[in-house]
Amino acid sequence: MQPRIAPADWAGFSAVMGDKGGCGGCWCMLWRLSKREMEAGQGAGNRAAMKALFDAGHVPGLVAWAGDTPVGWIQVDARTAFPRLDASRVLTPVDDQPVWSVSCFLIDTAHRKSGLSVDLLAAACTFARDRGASVLEGYPIDPPKPNYPAVYAWTGFLGTFRKVGFTEVARRSPTRPIMRKTL
Repeated sequence: MQPRIAPADWAGFSAVMGDKGGCGGCWCMLWRLSKREMEAGQGAGNRAAMKALFDAGHVPGLVAWAGDTPVGWIQVDARTAFPRLDASRVLTPVDDQPVWSVSCFLIDTAHRKSGLSVDLLAAACTFARDRGASVLEGYPIDPPKPNYPAVYAWTGFLGTFRKVGFTEVARRSPTRPIMRKTL
């Protein structure tokens, strides 16, 4: 059965994140906070910060559901929601266009290598466009070796972005292209 993708709610999002809060207690706050804030909030603090977004009525991404079970997540929001991107020498803005960004993926291990990340990214394009975005940007990993561990590719893989029609617009690191798609 093909997973259903829908705007995230707290229950679905937190189920995908699991008890550990995604990758090392990030709760998908990595790009939303400074390094100091991220480290200080690791775990419970980051969870509370993300929950506050949901409680305020903000929908920061999409969840994929296999039946009643949440199995995947993609974070998509206006790039301005991710100030840490601007602090990165590799991911600093390419230009002054008001873009939206795909900053994180998390796929349940049982659903990896199934094409779910492609489906989530395609749905994120529609989600962003429907909220006024004209350009969607992503920061995938272009793995330095085959069989790169998916758990370390929380920004997605280059191939996923290519499959959804994104093109490379900058590369300031051998493994980290900046990809864009006009919506």
